[in-house]
Amino acid sequence: MKTFPLQSLTLTQAQQKQFALVDTICRHFPGADFLAGGDLGLAPGLNQPRVTQRVEKVLAEAFHAEAAALVQGAGTGAIRAGLAALLKPGQRLLVHDAPVYPTTQVLIEQMGITLVRADFNCLPTITQAITQHRPDAALVQHTRQQPQDRYVLAEVLAEITKCGVPTLTDDNYAVMKVDGIGCECGATLSTFSCFKLFGPEGVGAVVGKAEAIAKIRATLYSGGSQIQGAQALEVLRGLVFAPVMHAVQAGVSERLLTMLNSGVLPEVKKAVIANAQSKVLIVEFHQPIAARVLKAAQERGALPYPVGAESKYEIPPLLYRLSGTFREANPSLGDYAIRINPNRSGEETVLRILRESVSAITCE
Repeated sequence: MKTFPLQSLTLTQAQQKQFALVDTICRHFPGADFLAGGDLGLAPGLNQPRVTQRVEKVLAEAFHAEAAALVQGAGTGAIRAGLAALLKPGQRLLVHDAPVYPTTQVLIEQMGITLVRADFNCLPTITQAITQHRPDAALVQHTRQQPQDRYVLAEVLAEITKCGVPTLTDDNYAVMKVDGIGCECGATLSTFSCFKLFGPEGVGAVVGKAEAIAKIRATLYSGGSQIQGAQALEVLRGLVFAPVMHAVQAGVSERLLTMLNSGVLPEVKKAVIANAQSKVLIVEFHQPIAARVLKAAQERGALPYPVGAESKYEIPPLLYRLSGTFREANPSLGDYAIRINPNRSGEETVLRILRESVSAITCE
């Protein structure tokens, strides 16, 4: 299986991204303001907490966008808000010709959206699909939907934009890991979960064009729909640590890749790095032992399932089954391969768990 993972930030690049974000925070939160707990409720004239508005300005500036909005519902809520800003129920949405992420598929069905499919790996097919079907907007997933995906986000967005179609990017699993997200590559809107960036549960972000963000903001008229000031500050606190931690994690994955493919564990046929959905190791065994390895790994310290996929709660390494979209694209791999996300662990911990797990099942 050949994969085309996104290019991770180097540790130096990640540090610079952290420093830039902190510099932006300093300019929007002077003195002890950043140490405050954050306000609550609908401030007169703003219809949202004042601190939340300040955090949204930091996010917009950090991602070189016109505006930003924090929303309920984490990444799914952000995509829902973004789609509603660009589309009306029943309109057409251009997507990649690959399995759609399950929670996004639910949103599409709820809105009665008609899908127009094109192979984003082949730019001419995008223009052809737009000319033929006239979609009202496009959704581009930044990370990979299937192993063979190799498209470059900026090139896909440019191809769609030249046809006059507004674009929404699902930047989950890419934010603070790569050089630029959708809105920095020409997308109308970028969406992502703040929970996946060590932030609070249930908070998502939409960043991009002011006109589209204003449509989202207009729907957030009730007190219960607001992200409160304390939650917004937690978004920034988590985001500051994300780039360096993810760069360290990427380095662990790269070293694990080299070790596993050098034969350190004879039961492993091949290991690759893929964005499935997060950037993880996919380890394929010679025999169909994936489920048994995962069960044994849990008993040796591995997390058995994600909480928010790289949330602040996920410290030990995560060993789990392939993603639904990858299994759909490659049904036979499910019995032979697993995903590994090191999280905050080092490569020696992951290797120990793998070695002990394989040894345990071979002795059964």
